[in-house]
Amino acid sequence: MLIFIKLLLAHLVGDFILQPTRWVLHKQSNKITSKFLYLHVLLHFVLYMLVLWNLSLWKIAATVAVLHFMIDLLKLYANDMFKNKSIPFFIDQALHLIVLYCCAFYADLYAHTLALFENLDWYLITAIVFVTFPASIIMGKILEGMSNQIETDHKSLPNAGKYIGIIERLFVLIFIVIGRWEVIGLLIAAKSVFRFNDLKERNNRKLTEYILIGTLVSFGLAILAGLLYVS
Repeated sequence: MLIFIKLLLAHLVGDFILQPTRWVLHKQSNKITSKFLYLHVLLHFVLYMLVLWNLSLWKIAATVAVLHFMIDLLKLYANDMFKNKSIPFFIDQALHLIVLYCCAFYADLYAHTLALFENLDWYLITAIVFVTFPASIIMGKILEGMSNQIETDHKSLPNAGKYIGIIERLFVLIFIVIGRWEVIGLLIAAKSVFRFNDLKERNNRKLTEYILIGTLVSFGLAILAGLLYVS
């Protein structure tokens, strides 16, 4: 509402105080070729910038000024269609007020959105992003040479291991952020229990070592991200 009031003040000054009658008559006679039409719009832009007093809002001021030009131009060409000249005047002013309100609403929404983004915890967001797919790719590069040595006919869901790893790293990161390190131990124990029967049946030492290294690397990356965040 404050931005709207400021824009309204600039509009009142520009349209009713700083616009001489000769400007109005010249615009009515020459319409789009009138130099005073452009001077009038430029004056409005300057007034908008003065009342807003914020260079970051220049786009709002420019938008209002351009729309002011279009509305004024429309009024100049529509004037002859009305016998009662008060009608186009009030329509013109109503359109200006609608533009001012919409632009003020957008400016306020933009300011709130900008403040929201400024208050976001970018460190935490970066840590969360890191432990998802980037960590999976890093793990793939680390374990690439070992995976070629693993022989298994075990069938699993497509990309199941990758998504399980992402979820477990997210859990680890969350527990570090909230200071619950003991839950990470329970998470490792739970994963070991689920893997135990599968490894016992296969009796494959290489597979066991591969899974153990993968688990440690996965948890290590998540712990590293968590420690960097809380430090």
